[in-house]
Amino acid sequence: MTFTDVHTAQGYDDLPRLMSLMTGDEKHGPAATSTLDVVWVLYDRVLRVSPEAVDAPGRDRFLLSKGHGPMAYYAVLAAKGFLPESLLPGFGAYGSPLGHHPDRVLVPGAEISSGSLGHGLPLAVGSALGLRAQGLSGAAVWVLVGDAELDEGSNHEAIAYAGAVGLERLHTVVVDNASATHGRPGGIAARFEAAGWSTATVDGRDHQALYEAYTKPHPGRPHAVVARVEAKV
Repeated sequence: MTFTDVHTAQGYDDLPRLMSLMTGDEKHGPAATSTLDVVWVLYDRVLRVSPEAVDAPGRDRFLLSKGHGPMAYYAVLAAKGFLPESLLPGFGAYGSPLGHHPDRVLVPGAEISSGSLGHGLPLAVGSALGLRAQGLSGAAVWVLVGDAELDEGSNHEAIAYAGAVGLERLHTVVVDNASATHGRPGGIAARFEAAGWSTATVDGRDHQALYEAYTKPHPGRPHAVVARVEAKV
């Protein structure tokens, strides 16, 4: 199976314009902007998925668990041709498919409906297990969570289980904008490492550093990338 090259769509420099089209009432501004570079590098350089292959069994899966601020996600999907740019001005409006929380039935390319914190990582574990059971060893699963979302206990059950069973095709990106209520001794990466994960901690605005962290070899282990961005204020 081959995937159409999505790198030929609109570029990173066009994302501010696409973001500016979404004038609906967004109550999670920091969440909407903190993920922009993380999501862009994934779709531009890493994920094996395209608008023509959103249902292909062997595609990579991207799950946005941090779904309460989806503007950056919608902008990247539009830039890469998954959804038409004309939908962006209707963001958050009655009848628009682009809601304040993504709906997988309405948003082309969305793997899950999200927004309620603590669901995405457990769903990603289940997705990776299902792909393993089907013998689809080439498909990778990526999930984006926020640092504050890790306060939810369901994530820690998922972290512990994934490490124990060696879900090598599972990848978690934690966008760290210093908004978590509960601190973790040794930092976020230490929690994953304690459960047997491979980890990398990088500047969440540095595209090359993100790419190198995303593609770091991690045989036999799931992989977590902590992407540090400016603190939420």
